[in-house]
Amino acid sequence: MYTSAKPYFYGTGRRKKSIARVRLYPGTGAITINGKTIDEYFGLETLNLIVNQPFAVTSTEGKFDIVANVKGGGLSGQAGAIRHGVSRALLAADEANKPALKAAGFLTRDPRMKERKKYGLKAARRAPQFSKR
Repeated sequence: MYTSAKPYFYGTGRRKKSIARVRLYPGTGAITINGKTIDEYFGLETLNLIVNQPFAVTSTEGKFDIVANVKGGGLSGQAGAIRHGVSRALLAADEANKPALKAAGFLTRDPRMKERKKYGLKAARRAPQFSKR
């Protein structure tokens, strides 16, 4: 498909447990995730929109092909990780994109993670049911 001989812009994105390695090639707007098209991989239109948000903000739709390798987490976290990686790659492509991406909040790593389960509880905060007798 794409060889490393072609010049590209790279960005790493993270969200929850997902890590996305994103490469942007100058092209027509084709999106490949783990060897599949975006429609095959996600299926949901909302996740497609999340991945394409950085292009809409920087008005670069259809100028880059995305080749993303993503692992870990669920589909929503993976879409967020790809968005983060695309934003970083767009920043590497052109520093003039920084104000728009920063204002939209796409360069900030979302720090929210799943809270760990504590001993004596059924879940992170869920306590066993209380009974007086």
